[in-house]
Amino acid sequence: MASPISRRDFLIMSAKGAGAAVVSYGLMGCGSAIEPELPVEFTHGVASGDPLADAVILWTRVTPARTGNIKVAWEIATDIDFANIISNGNTTTNASRDYTVKVDAIGLEAGQHYYYRFISAGTLSAIGKTKTLVQGSPASVKLAVMSCSNYPAGYFNVYDLATQHEDIDAVLHLGDYIYEYPRGGYASEQAEQLNRQVLPEGELFSLDDYRTRYAQYHGDSSLQKLHAMVPFITVWDDHEVANDTWRDGAENHQAGEGDFEQRKNDALQAYFEWLPIRPWSEGNHQEIYRSFKFGDLVDLHMLDTRVIARDKQLNIADYVDSSTGSFNDTAFHADQNDPNRSMLGAEQLQWLQDSVSNTSGRWQVLGQQVLMGEMYLPGAVALNLMSIQQYAELGALAQLAGRAQAADPTLTADELSYLAANQDKLTPEVIAQLQLPNVPYNLDAWDGYANEREILLQSFKAQGKNLVVLAGDTHNAWASELAEKSGQVVGVEFATSSVSSPGLEYYLGIDATAAPAAEAGIVSLIDGLKYMNILNRGFLTVTFTQQSAKADWYFVDTILSTNYQELGSRRASATSTAGAPAVSLS
Repeated sequence: MASPISRRDFLIMSAKGAGAAVVSYGLMGCGSAIEPELPVEFTHGVASGDPLADAVILWTRVTPARTGNIKVAWEIATDIDFANIISNGNTTTNASRDYTVKVDAIGLEAGQHYYYRFISAGTLSAIGKTKTLVQGSPASVKLAVMSCSNYPAGYFNVYDLATQHEDIDAVLHLGDYIYEYPRGGYASEQAEQLNRQVLPEGELFSLDDYRTRYAQYHGDSSLQKLHAMVPFITVWDDHEVANDTWRDGAENHQAGEGDFEQRKNDALQAYFEWLPIRPWSEGNHQEIYRSFKFGDLVDLHMLDTRVIARDKQLNIADYVDSSTGSFNDTAFHADQNDPNRSMLGAEQLQWLQDSVSNTSGRWQVLGQQVLMGEMYLPGAVALNLMSIQQYAELGALAQLAGRAQAADPTLTADELSYLAANQDKLTPEVIAQLQLPNVPYNLDAWDGYANEREILLQSFKAQGKNLVVLAGDTHNAWASELAEKSGQVVGVEFATSSVSSPGLEYYLGIDATAAPAAEAGIVSLIDGLKYMNILNRGFLTVTFTQQSAKADWYFVDTILSTNYQELGSRRASATSTAGAPAVSLS
């Protein structure tokens, strides 16, 4: 006989998508609200998130004129005039949750739009619009995918562009919702000119620091506009804590900066306070992976590839002999494929495998942070010893030299003349660099956790599921075919560019003129990669039908002015057909 399920277990199962809605952070029962003596403001907008077929999280933040307990009422209606209010209630907020308010509005109908608002001390919040998940057999589901919104890097025009798509069912924000750096830090060159200097001025370490940064972000009008239009489904990446976070530390957490575990806990608490996300249980700020079901069409599984279980990243420089420049390929691949290295952790991996096995959606979709597709570049390029252009030129020169050495009779006079004029470029050092093996350019991604990736892909292969992986993190747009070790393609990956953080063009010094050639060069060098945008800021939509999953990338022409336009010349699309995983560009 099965053991009875405790209330705590039931709540955790529900939060992971296994049952009904949970009673959420800050939710109180209905009753008469006692107005505070002094007025309040709703300066940070409203938001909704984690929609289910019968419930959705409603969020706001009160700016009080005094400290203490603040009573806040809420209403949800089927019309924007609130003539047909279908549910209401009140709750209390205070400094212990930074005056944020989070309500789990339950008892709703599936696939319906609703309007909501908050009231405190006679003051009305802005009106928000939300939508519950559809049941049955929807004709289509459309998700918007975005990530990496760095406030000082530029305006959030990408959020504003997304509001022009009124048919979006939900926004997936895949992390780096905020950045932790101080003024003058990463991508802040234009911050003072744009009046986007970060608050607080220093790097984020304490709970108050993280809360202040979230408050600043939520003051952005474009972000407020999108939050008020459509429900968000979110996961964190690293910058919600610190750059390149892993289970027990981060690249951007050094000795002398306090206890990392405390910093992490403070950061995650602020995340749960300021975002419309449903916790597993009251006060649980650590576990974030969960599932959402869009009828029989899409099962969406949101993963934590960053905080809960990730082992420390490998460092490619550790495998390079500083005296000879040689690369220890054997040691690297042994560590890369170590079965003990994990990104998801055993518990989350088992949950995902069980979830996929027990669901019947036409499309199984992973919403997660980092690239899953293999991104192997020639060692000389990955180790920043050569640019892509230099590698192509020197590689072609080396091929000519090899043909000449073999007395190839097909060599033309022009080729021999070119070789004679450039032979001195092929120094022993250059030849050694050209002979370096292909290596991953980013070991913070799934390429650094190859064994666990293989386990995951084999699971989808064995179950014959239609797999679509969604990713952010890199600040560039990508489309890849996902193959397991034998080479069989078992799914596709669509990755979004960033809202404002600079991408590879920032590090490689590539402008609009050079971008197309650089993109074509990278695509030609990487097996499985079918598309990339190296230059522009933007977002991604994925529209699912019974027949296909269609990705559309949209970009803005600038983030340095609020007067922007969609960059139509860079729009791109890719499609994967159900039952035949492959990326077809259009």
